[in-house]
Parts: sequence; C-alpha cells; structure tokens
Amino acid sequence: MKRKIIFVTLVVLLLVVVGPLLVPVPPLTDSLPAEALADDDSLFVQVNGLTVHYKIAGEGQPTFVLLHGFGASLFSWREVIPALAAYGTVIAYDRPAFGLTERPLTWEGENPYSPEAQVALVIGLMDALNVEQAILVGHSAGGKIAFETALAHPERVQALIAVGAAVYAGGGAPSWSRPLLGTPQVRHLGPLIARQLGKNGDAFLRSAWHDPSKITAETYAGYRRPLQVENWDRALWELTAASTESDLAERVPEIMLPVLVITGDDDRIVPVEQSLRLADSLPNAQVSLLPACGHLPHEECPGEFMQAVDDFMLEWLE
Repeated sequence: MKRKIIFVTLVVLLLVVVGPLLVPVPPLTDSLPAEALADDDSLFVQVNGLTVHYKIAGEGQPTFVLLHGFGASLFSWREVIPALAAYGTVIAYDRPAFGLTERPLTWEGENPYSPEAQVALVIGLMDALNVEQAILVGHSAGGKIAFETALAHPERVQALIAVGAAVYAGGGAPSWSRPLLGTPQVRHLGPLIARQLGKNGDAFLRSAWHDPSKITAETYAGYRRPLQVENWDRALWELTAASTESDLAERVPEIMLPVLVITGDDDRIVPVEQSLRLADSLPNAQVSLLPACGHLPHEECPGEFMQAVDDFMLEWLE
C-alpha cells in the first residue's frame, strides 16, 4: 500500500511538473510588424534600447506626457489630445507591451517591462525629445507609473493629473502568484494566458464604460489593433511576470506637486473610494468626480474631463 501511495504521488508530481510543458503553444497567425500598423502621424524614437511609438501635438510650454493604462495604447487619448494641445505640447506614447512600441523577448540588463524600467522610459523619452519638465497625465496603471516617476525624479515633473490611477490596486499579478510566474511551466503557458486576456478585451472595455452602448466600432477597432502586432501575447505575459510589490501607497504623501485626481463616479475598475483616498493622501491635490462616467473619462466623457483639466490649469497657472 505504501509503495502504491508513493507511486501515485510521483505520477501526480510528474504531471504537475511536466504536463504544462507539453501543452502546445502554436505561433500567432497573421501578425504584422508594428510599423505596418502605424498611422500617418505615428513617430518612432529609440529610448533606452527600445523603439518607442509616440505622437505629438501642439507646441510650446507646458508639455503634457500621457501614460495610458493596462490593455490600452496612445489611441485612448484621441478625444482629449487636441484640447490639451491648446495649452502647449502633448506627447502620447505606447508603454512597453502595448500599442506599437517594440516588444523585446530577450534583453541584457534591466527587464524593460519592469516598473523601474518604465519609470526610466518616461525620463528617457523626455530626454530624447528635449523636454526638461512635463505635466504627467496617467490613467490607471499609467497613473501608477506617473506617481513613481514623480517620486524618483521630482525635478522633471511640474504637476500630475491622475485619471482613475491604480495606486492602491491593479499593480499587476496578485502577490501570492508572483513566485509562480518565473517557473518554466508558467512561462511556457504565459502566451496562452495572455491570448485569453486578449479574447476578453471587448468585455473588459465594456466594463470600463458607464454606458457601453456608446462605444463605437472605431473604438473597438482601435483597441484590437495592437493585437495584430508580432509577439503581443509574449510581451503582455512578460509585463505581467515583471510586476512587483510596490510601496507607492505609503509614499504618496511625499509628493508635494500640484495634483488633479479625476475619477468617474461609476468606475468599476479602480473604485471611486480609491481615488478619493488618493486625493486625501496628497498634500496639494484637488479631485474631480465626473457624473455618469466610468473608468475611461477621457474617452467616455471628454468634455467633462477637459473642464476639470481647465479648472486645474487655471488655478495652477495662477
């Protein structure tokens, strides 16, 4: 009986260790180089070893740098870029693993998908485009990067606009799962997990709107477009695997910069309570709660979004 138990245990362990490695991961079909999906106004620049996709509008000062959220791209800022450009220069770019920015699968030195590398990329992009200081506008996970950049390089940031910022939640994979992410078994299955996330993209987008019936075919297409880029699945998994614990929540009160916190009153991704907590934790912040709006106010409620920005800029510029 004892031998039988040992045998069964060994078989189960073998299945757990070897089984995932035997699951086929077929290559993506019909994928394209990023450049083939670029728009007429798309621009590319080398920053910290990555080819970064960005767009620029307006001129002069101040300069806004826009950081999109998880699963999005610079496309998500399309409704507010013209209005922001009335103030000065607007730079929107695709963060690593998203949009048309390069998706490396091997690298030397720092992981380009790590939170630290993403902060360095903000500063590197500003350096490449000769921007000394900027107002960082960060949405969701991009808001988290904006705050971390302000803490690491306060001399380069003039102000922050935090849009449904994922400061207290939404920082990547759950902490309990992170030890598993680097195992050969999970890394092998990672692209398949990412592809499943891609399949659920439309449903996730609908959950981010207060009124999903207003989402246009153009919007769906804009979010699906980066899923045609080569290796999008593997890069998305690398980003997930690179997530780490953060002490940002504890360090928020250190930020003395002017901050505008914007949240939709029906944000189901980053609950309103978290944005209100963020505003209360900041020494120099004001909050704008937009009615009948979800997690993407710059897309769903661009007029109300810009009114909040206009009020903030008027007070800040004074």
